[in-house]
Amino acid sequence: MGRFSSRPAVLIAISGILATAAYAGLGALQILVLNPLAAAPGLALDEIHATLEAAGESVSPLPVIIFVGFGLLLAIGVWLYAAAASSASPQVVAVIVLLILACGAPAYFAASFPAGMALADTFAISGGDHSRWANVLYLTSAAAFVAAIVLPVVLALRSRRATPSPRPMT
Repeated sequence: MGRFSSRPAVLIAISGILATAAYAGLGALQILVLNPLAAAPGLALDEIHATLEAAGESVSPLPVIIFVGFGLLLAIGVWLYAAAASSASPQVVAVIVLLILACGAPAYFAASFPAGMALADTFAISGGDHSRWANVLYLTSAAAFVAAIVLPVVLALRSRRATPSPRPMT
């Protein structure tokens, strides 16, 4: 892998790393900063953490680190596959990247659950998302899931149209 490859599969995989990093970054920001600020309006982030600590609660960064790290490792794995396999299909790489993004929503939910419960227990609120930025994550995952289903169907239909049908023998 001495020089940069411009093969479509590799470029799609690199785009997947960037998209996954953006998704994971927004998810981490949402869990650690945006949602706590929205859940306790009027308080600064350090005041929120002090109140959590006084109540025996905390927003642990460990689930967030796992959420971010696992997604990025998957995306890097796709890039390694695309770079190593000269026969890597750009379509397959694209679908895998889309599925990684689609799986971001359940991973985000699992990572945000402990922080949400800590906020709920401390401030007597619901444990759900209070910041609207979570909607961006959920909508991105939903769009990626739909695209992961539609892309192979569209490609199959396009392939079927491009293949000439055999003529009957007379």
